[in-house]
Amino acid sequence: MASLTISLDEEVRLYTNNAEREKYNLLATLFGITVALDYLERAFVRDSITAAEYSPACTRLIAQYKTMLKLVGDSVPSIEEFMKRYRMDHPAALHRLKVGVPATVEHSSEAGPETGKWVAETTQSFITFMDALKLRLRAKDQLHPILQDLVTGYARFKGSKDWEGRSRMVGWLITLNAMKASEEITEEQSRQLLFDVDHAYAEFFRSLSGGKDDHS
Repeated sequence: MASLTISLDEEVRLYTNNAEREKYNLLATLFGITVALDYLERAFVRDSITAAEYSPACTRLIAQYKTMLKLVGDSVPSIEEFMKRYRMDHPAALHRLKVGVPATVEHSSEAGPETGKWVAETTQSFITFMDALKLRLRAKDQLHPILQDLVTGYARFKGSKDWEGRSRMVGWLITLNAMKASEEITEEQSRQLLFDVDHAYAEFFRSLSGGKDDHS
């Protein structure tokens, strides 16, 4: 009987086809998000970062986690099961993911729980919309509802009428509204839309940190 020869120098592959490779890439990204969130939570508790730095970073990681959870599908029945499967000891991240909002919202920020909640929700809307564009969603019926939620949340903040980003997003909302439900924006439009929304996202946080986070 022929003996089985195994080369110790040969790379061990976790996948044998593109679908499996994509699945493991997604799981690796989810693993990385969880680890990053745990570090962020511990840094905030130790006062290594400010609330202004912590809140948007935490909200973004939570939003990315929710997006990844949808993409991995049945491979991850729950975050607890995922952490147990890969022997992850990250209780701070687990708590934050289960709560679903940053600690500044959970325990009320200096700006007040209402405004803190609005900041978290608007940040979530920004990230969801940008992720949708990065995932190549192009049809009106896919993008319009998300952008509408974003513009609605954005308008809650006093002074938002003067923000350049808001007028750009309203312009895109009008453009999408004029399209048929199944009609798609072009690749060039998608790139410009992502650029404009990313600009508005940065302007949003600059305005808040500049003392313009009073709500109307």
